[in-house]
Amino acid sequence: MEMREAKFGIGQVVRHRRYPFRGVIFDVDPTFSNTEEWWESIPAETRPRRDQPFYHLLAENAETTYIAYVSEQNLLEDHSGRPCRHPQVDEMFGEYENGHYAPLPYYQN
Repeated sequence: MEMREAKFGIGQVVRHRRYPFRGVIFDVDPTFSNTEEWWESIPAETRPRRDQPFYHLLAENAETTYIAYVSEQNLLEDHSGRPCRHPQVDEMFGEYENGHYAPLPYYQN
């Protein structure tokens, strides 16, 4: 299995290609790294490939905030210019500018 370089980075604000949510990336897996149960819960016709980066997001939609795990093929850059309201953003990130949050020093690799 050939690994690809991640298209998006830690602190970047992205949105889902199909569903109405957006979020801040706080971690990246080079390939699928969740449970088989999670994988099987996705309908086969929309299930993404395993051989691509998967992103952990501090996600939000119109109603709530949550943690999401999303394949690269389902993400787009968010061009809204709006910061995210997820309550954990301030724990992991500092300044927000141009669609990116600066990771706090103890969250950098």
